[in-house]
Amino acid sequence: MVKDRSWAGAVSSSQHGSDIPVALMVESILGCKWSVRLLRLIADGCNRPSGLLRASPGLSAKVMNERLRKMIRFGIAQRTVFGEKPPVEVQYVLTPLGHRFMGILEEVRRLQEAVDNGAVSESGETQRKKRK
Repeated sequence: MVKDRSWAGAVSSSQHGSDIPVALMVESILGCKWSVRLLRLIADGCNRPSGLLRASPGLSAKVMNERLRKMIRFGIAQRTVFGEKPPVEVQYVLTPLGHRFMGILEEVRRLQEAVDNGAVSESGETQRKKRK
């Protein structure tokens, strides 16, 4: 059986992270301000849901949980539950893929910084400094 690695195939089926094209994952995460924020917080060591909510004014628990589930499905975050009966402790950490994904976010941040500083023109060309 051949896996459909097209974007449409990824959207139309419920697949695990390893079957989802990276481009779709990047688009989904970068397209949501909360996903980017949550990833940065988790990468910086904020691992508990209550801490993530406190550090993200305006984020609802419902949206946070949706974003975290998507990250788990993509394989960039892992959820661990400690304890067997309430109250249990839940923590989120980045997977090795999640750490690599953070590199993509860092490159996007650098590109935005270059655009903001005029290092890249509107046509997309890199501005070169003139040598004397």
